[in-house]
Amino acid sequence: MNKDLIIDANSLGVEIALLEDKRLVELHQEKTESSHLVGDVYLGVVKKIMPGLNAAFVDVGHSKDAFLHYLDLGLQFNTLSKFTSNLISGDPQKAVIPKMKLEASLEKSGKISTVLKQGQAVLVQVAKEAISTKGPRLTSEISFAGRFLVIMPFSNKISVSSKIKSIEERNRLRRLVNSIRPNNFGVIIRTSAEGKNVAELDLDLKDLLAKWEVIYRKLPKTTPIAKLVSEIDKSSAILRDMLSSDFTNIFVNNVELYEELKKDIKNIYPDKDDLLKLYKLKTPIFDQFGVTNQIRNSFGKVVTIRSGIYLVIEQTEAMCVIDVNSGHRTKSANDQEENALIVNMEAAEEVARQMRLRDIGGLIVIDFIDLHLQSNRKILYDKVCQLMKQDKARHTVLPLSKFCLMQITRQRVRPIISFDVSEICPVCGGSGKIKSSVIVIDEIENDLKFLVRGQNEKKLTLIIHPFVYAYLVKGLLKSIKRKWEKKYKTKLKLQEDSNFSLLEYQFLNSNNEIIKLQ
Repeated sequence: MNKDLIIDANSLGVEIALLEDKRLVELHQEKTESSHLVGDVYLGVVKKIMPGLNAAFVDVGHSKDAFLHYLDLGLQFNTLSKFTSNLISGDPQKAVIPKMKLEASLEKSGKISTVLKQGQAVLVQVAKEAISTKGPRLTSEISFAGRFLVIMPFSNKISVSSKIKSIEERNRLRRLVNSIRPNNFGVIIRTSAEGKNVAELDLDLKDLLAKWEVIYRKLPKTTPIAKLVSEIDKSSAILRDMLSSDFTNIFVNNVELYEELKKDIKNIYPDKDDLLKLYKLKTPIFDQFGVTNQIRNSFGKVVTIRSGIYLVIEQTEAMCVIDVNSGHRTKSANDQEENALIVNMEAAEEVARQMRLRDIGGLIVIDFIDLHLQSNRKILYDKVCQLMKQDKARHTVLPLSKFCLMQITRQRVRPIISFDVSEICPVCGGSGKIKSSVIVIDEIENDLKFLVRGQNEKKLTLIIHPFVYAYLVKGLLKSIKRKWEKKYKTKLKLQEDSNFSLLEYQFLNSNNEIIKLQ
């Protein structure tokens, strides 16, 4: 499979398209004006305690206060709180993490009112961006992710990705990380660390520890509300999380971003620096690689698959509902059950693609075409599970219900990506109603009467839609046009224009000037 990353950097921000065999499967947008990204660390202020929700609202500079639940404080919140207060009070020697004594862990069943109070300064990290009417969601379990490792302060636990299956490799990585890990820093070893040597892991660890050094230096001089550390930009984050040996090409149309990414790739894959290519053609980069057309065809309410099957996607704040329809697909199978299975299997591929492409999160309900045999339902369920393995977002797939409904929960971190592929109707102005077509001839005649008798116009040109033109000249000698000329004693010239809507018309005077009716 060919995997290409297309990066379009412009004045509005950065758009990143991931193509698999030239098919758009992921689209990421990073707007220039975006100031709150997942991973950013803030010194915020508690604005309100909500005992009923066991949560607090924290001001981090967003238009809406951010949400911090008790369970998101983390077991080591007491140590984090001590670290924060020591630095704010100007006693940095007591805030050196490797030398700190860890405080008692929070009780999982505790109350937030016993831990936080209104007006308290608190160190938090954005876990989810603001979505719809909700502000950002925060956590005090602060962590920084690198290419191979994730570090978390105030812990000494070393965890290994479950995707690394070899017992020997898991033990080897634990030993290596334990030998380079500072005291009181927990580490999660990522899947990409498999097979890496201690030098590569150490370099990644030092980069992550440098971010904690930034917090350590900034915090004594900072007053709430302020951003202390920014997550790396999305283009670098995608490279960090997605780049692998099976990547084919990375195209970018911005020289500065090209140089940045070149350094990143050199650090991650020294032998893959030829992956990155600077795009120099005049044709827009998304047009050149067919991304623009795929966006137009993939982001509407109705998504059509080549075989004629189509999906109807309805997004609400609480959930997303996807309806599978066979459309005008030719039934190749003789049996209805077999045909339904074929349609569902093909639709499942597009459903999995749409979830990645739009970054649909939360609860997704898919209404597949009814399957009566349990064995066929199992085949479809296994197919969806297999397709979802390519999705890096955390997800859970439930078996089909007796109504052939499938429920999927998918990690929601950022707002769903959407494009408005519709426009306001030029005829009805978005009202959904137009004038009845039976009265357009009456309206034209009334205007003609006014221009001839009220404005004394003797020679007129009428521009109309071709259908209306054909109707007015039908019958030659007995046509409506000739009747009007005879009735109002005027010379009327008809001119058809296919750019006009059915109910649109225009009068010109003898000088070919547009006549505006009062």
